[in-house]
Amino acid sequence: MGKGTSKEFGFIGRTLRTICIVLLVFFPFGIYYLGILSTLAILSGAVWGILNLKLISLLVKYTLRPEGPDAKRAIGLALIKFPLLYLSGYFLLRIPGFPVLSLLIGFSSVLGIMCLRLMGESLLMSDKTLGSTSGPDENSQYEIN
Repeated sequence: MGKGTSKEFGFIGRTLRTICIVLLVFFPFGIYYLGILSTLAILSGAVWGILNLKLISLLVKYTLRPEGPDAKRAIGLALIKFPLLYLSGYFLLRIPGFPVLSLLIGFSSVLGIMCLRLMGESLLMSDKTLGSTSGPDENSQYEIN
């Protein structure tokens, strides 16, 4: 694989780890402030989103390759992702005790955290480029006239 492709999948892996950490931090506070059913709905939706993102990234990895697509793996992942994952998402929405709004928050939390990570990384990159060309470094001496 090319250098750019592995960097993109590295971003997705870091994003998935960040989402898991956020969910672990959220869990005790969610139970205390929102209740057990709303917290479980948010966690279930977020886990569904994590699985969806992981399967999408694997499908892209196995279909868009320089040496050609790996058809067996791509078809296997597509058979898991489309009928099973989306059917499970439908059944999550049909659980009577789960608030739909909490499920939607969980589903969209993956996208929200991904956007925040992307903005953070782009700000860090702009700080690095601005810092290197913005002026003299700390060790240079100035002459005062």
